[in-house]
Amino acid sequence: MASSTDASHVLTDSPDLSSVLLEELTRIVAGNVYPRTNPNFIEYSKMFNGNVKTAAKVVVCPRHAQDISQTIIFCNKYSLSLSVKAGGYGTAGWAVGGDIIVDLSKIVDTDIEIPQSTGAFTSIRDMPSIGSKGKNRAGPSMQEPASGKRRREDDVRLRVYDSASQAVASFLQSPSSNFPSPYEDQPPSNSRRRLGVEDITFDSRQISTSSSNSSGSQSSGSQNSGNRFPVAASHLSNPFGGNLSPLFPRPGGSTSTGVTTPSPPGGSIQKAPDVQAPSTAGGDPFGYLNDGPIRPPLAPSIYHSLGPAATTIFGSSTLLDSPQNLLTHATPIHPFALVTFGAGMRQKEIDQFTAAQPLEAISFSGGAGVVPYHVPFAAHPAGSAIMVLGGFGFLGRLHGLSVDNLIEAEVVLADGRIVYASESEHSDLWWALRGAGPAFGVVTRYKAKAFPVPVVFAGNLIYRFHRATAPSLIKHFRDCIKGAPRELYANVLLTAGPAGQDSLVVIQMCYVGPKEKGQEYLSAISSWNGETCLLNEVDEKSFLHQQDSVAQVLRGKAGNKWFIRSALINSLPDEIIHKTVIQFSDTPVGCTWLFELAGGAIADFEDGCIPKAQREASFTIAALHQWDMSFNDPKCVHSAEEWIAETLAPVTVGGPFPSFLGRLEPPGRIIGCYGTNWSRLVEIKQKYDPQNVFKNSLWPMNAAGEIIDSEEHEPNHTPY
Repeated sequence: MASSTDASHVLTDSPDLSSVLLEELTRIVAGNVYPRTNPNFIEYSKMFNGNVKTAAKVVVCPRHAQDISQTIIFCNKYSLSLSVKAGGYGTAGWAVGGDIIVDLSKIVDTDIEIPQSTGAFTSIRDMPSIGSKGKNRAGPSMQEPASGKRRREDDVRLRVYDSASQAVASFLQSPSSNFPSPYEDQPPSNSRRRLGVEDITFDSRQISTSSSNSSGSQSSGSQNSGNRFPVAASHLSNPFGGNLSPLFPRPGGSTSTGVTTPSPPGGSIQKAPDVQAPSTAGGDPFGYLNDGPIRPPLAPSIYHSLGPAATTIFGSSTLLDSPQNLLTHATPIHPFALVTFGAGMRQKEIDQFTAAQPLEAISFSGGAGVVPYHVPFAAHPAGSAIMVLGGFGFLGRLHGLSVDNLIEAEVVLADGRIVYASESEHSDLWWALRGAGPAFGVVTRYKAKAFPVPVVFAGNLIYRFHRATAPSLIKHFRDCIKGAPRELYANVLLTAGPAGQDSLVVIQMCYVGPKEKGQEYLSAISSWNGETCLLNEVDEKSFLHQQDSVAQVLRGKAGNKWFIRSALINSLPDEIIHKTVIQFSDTPVGCTWLFELAGGAIADFEDGCIPKAQREASFTIAALHQWDMSFNDPKCVHSAEEWIAETLAPVTVGGPFPSFLGRLEPPGRIIGCYGTNWSRLVEIKQKYDPQNVFKNSLWPMNAAGEIIDSEEHEPNHTPY
């Protein structure tokens, strides 16, 4: 009988769970159970960071909180460690570090509701999870959870970010069929930037490009069988995970060093004021790097009030070309809505859901309209756990961090109990949950505020990175955004290019409002004349598409090695800028460094475990490094460490927002995330998880309260 089993059935020297325990686990949970021998095990134990190795015995894909409760009780009974995979990506590998991995990807129920005039709302406890009966949902809901195969197809679809900006997509992707898209897999490269790579003769007949459409079918790009030209090996592939040749001039192309680029053969150039972008009709794919401006027509501004067509229009990548592109502004009726979503939802899926469920509004002319509402998420793709780890994005300066907009959570505790945490229920857990959540329980469903976003004035200004002029540009950016209103989000990214070629400086702005109010900030930022702006595509946009803008420039690839370091700084002095530029000029390909304007509403919230000192920081900083699995270079890690730990040290405030914690984090940096609130966190941890069941998380201590070395706190990884 299963009840008579004991811990002796756990084969500690085997990667597999015993047949007796496997049968018991399968029987007590409604969801799927995948042992290592099942082909689905590999799919469900993969991390975005391909560097992570898991030693887990089983993956459980629960359907609801009761499944997780049973799994936790099972793990406690047989002294098995638990880890939780909640969608999105991670770099440390904590999510797959346990004997049993709980993959939450099938908990995808989603609802939107308007709170009552009194502020009352439907509690998660009164909302059924998928498959349950007898209760009513608060609003429209998502479909049943996807199968493993469809989930993998969804992952591929969600990681295409071209809808953020067609102009940027054209800039990043060659219009010539000779150059594969940077989103397609390419052979690995071992070349590093600035090492000097010998030219090789390349025959374009060897390239065949393909891409997936929404139905999963493949289409092949055309081939030019007669085109042969010399090109550096790093232009064909790179550790960044895609072809970067359209981003940088090939040898013989025009650069600031004075080498000549041939004119586009047969490609005409259209001109219009304000915006610069590459020509997309034939011609030289590197033509946009000419020193002279190349200006296509302005992309049309989008809707302001779309009426009943919004359900299809807001979720469409063709929004900019829609005949529903009206000029009357829509005024939201409701200050916010409430969105309930399962832990298996990625933030992009939630954005798509709320965009397809717009709420009523009043147009400028007095007619009826609709406006989409959005939850304040991170500015980069992430899973639902961002709601309990921080979460700073385009709406953060206006509405606060993701954790500040969480109002209720369904949580499974370390003893298997299912509770509902909120300001009025389990208030101590609620305080700890919003910032350190993974160390205190498994959140299965979230309820969060979503705010109306009729339109944003947003986009990118892209420049070449030159060591001599980049400091001036960054200082200009810093000075332009001083005293900016809360509606303005802004960042500057430095992204490293292939060996021997220019890198890029990308300034991103997002004004939560119409063009006429955001234009002054664009005018100020774009007034810098130290270099030619290669692309300026800032315009009115759908917020749904703006959410992809950082990802579109970052070009993150699942399965690469990833290393992330972050910090919060209280100022950005000239000396720090100059040192940053010098250091960045020698980083390996695949490195992106980011300065994000912080402040605003972030400092208004003081009822969570993220301390006020961090909330009052002026900038969030991140080094986002990715490179091919076959590429081994310690500098990919050391350059990030040196920049964060040394160069930025004089202006650093405590630790980063917890959502940026990654590999090999020193315990002091984790504790620094919480500052003076750390001691209270330790007390609450002792109350809710005294045996440290949730040790496979950011928590840097063992059950005895002793600090754990970072090397012992993570799963195995392949060498950097």
